Amino acid sequence: MVYNIGMTKVSTAVARKRFSDVVNRASYAKERVALTRYGHTMAAIVPAEDLDLLEAMENRIDADDARKVLADMKAKGEKPIPLAKVKKRLGLGRTSQEWWPQW
Repeated sequence: MVYNIGMTKVSTAVARKRFSDVVNRASYAKERVALTRYGHTMAAIVPAEDLDLLEAMENRIDADDARKVLADMKAKGEKPIPLAKVKKRLGLGRTSQEWWPQW
């Protein structure tokens, strides 16, 4: 698979007017498009494969970190706290729909 190494910069105003073109550049041309406002990068539209790779890398890092923490806890004789208990204690019982209602 061939990727465009550079990243095209497009202002948010232009991206708004040509949204389907920007998405097609990312989807079909495998181009990374940085969305800018006043010359500052605000966000990016990337090919789905890039997103999949980024998420896989984040998952790998999270899993490695979790294994280290669990090993440290085991060495100290500590027991993990169940996720449901942590969520309740932190007030994180909301669903994604409550955080991000349909637009």
